[in-house]
Amino acid sequence: MPSDPIIALDVTRNGFVESHHRGSLVLLDVTGAVAVAAGDPNRPIMPRSSLKPVQAITMVECGFPGRDGSLALAAASHDGEEMHVAGARSILAAAGLDESALQCPPDLPSGREAMLAHVRAGGGPLRICHNCSGKHAAMLATCVANGWDIASYREVDHPLQVAIRAGIETASGETIVATGVDGCGAPAHALSLVGLARAFAALARAADETPAALVRDAMRAHPRLIGGTGRVVTELTAGVDGLLCKDGAEGVWGAALPDGRAFAVKVDDGGARALAPLLAAALCYWGLDSDVVRSWSAVGVLGGGVPVGAIGWSAALVDLLSLGDHLD
Repeated sequence: MPSDPIIALDVTRNGFVESHHRGSLVLLDVTGAVAVAAGDPNRPIMPRSSLKPVQAITMVECGFPGRDGSLALAAASHDGEEMHVAGARSILAAAGLDESALQCPPDLPSGREAMLAHVRAGGGPLRICHNCSGKHAAMLATCVANGWDIASYREVDHPLQVAIRAGIETASGETIVATGVDGCGAPAHALSLVGLARAFAALARAADETPAALVRDAMRAHPRLIGGTGRVVTELTAGVDGLLCKDGAEGVWGAALPDGRAFAVKVDDGGARALAPLLAAALCYWGLDSDVVRSWSAVGVLGGGVPVGAIGWSAALVDLLSLGDHLD
């Protein structure tokens, strides 16, 4: 039976708890069984960009020729740094296209330093700077490889989107219960946290040289491409051996280890600031306590420009995951 959302994180300022982040989560063991659950992990949610690695698998299966960094960008929610923009342009050029074919919204780079550099150089919102431009470029390249129409590539009944939906259902072991429009304009599908965790477990354990393994290995080899400089998804992928993880809008994580242990979480208020401590908690539960994990186990709260508190694990989360030994 589902339970009430767990109070997972406390936001503390000068010793006073001023806010909480609540949500649902699930951890699977190496057999795929639920090891820990809180809230309602069987309730459908929209994983948003957490599903990009699964979408990228289908693109490879359908003929997307990109590999290595290009494949990492296909699964990325990037910050719009020069390496991201150049990589997305390269994917398009290899398909005989340019950024005018993109249908993600024009945007400024989402990374602060990248945005400032772009604006200082006189740049404005561009489709290529959107955090999903790598995925959209890969979708277009996949359409070109198959002779599919590129003008309608975002439509839910387009052959590419039909294939992606089927791929998500296969990987998650669930039937998609709802479909909407994502922030980038592509379809956004709903499934449960258990299904999301199951999909990441399958991706992490995929046999070498399969489409899933190509996506997995590209993400692990290029952590800066899947996020950006200083991003939690980048630093934890780079710093935790074998970790595969992807963040999603509105407070979602999907993550897994090579042996199939997997984690998924949805923060009810959609707060992205909650994501780092939650994945760090799962890693500590799995026994992967390290300097990089500890550095993300709490996010600082500032007052007057100096630390005065933190966004950190609640007592309920510490008890649920037996994290007491990891507290300073």
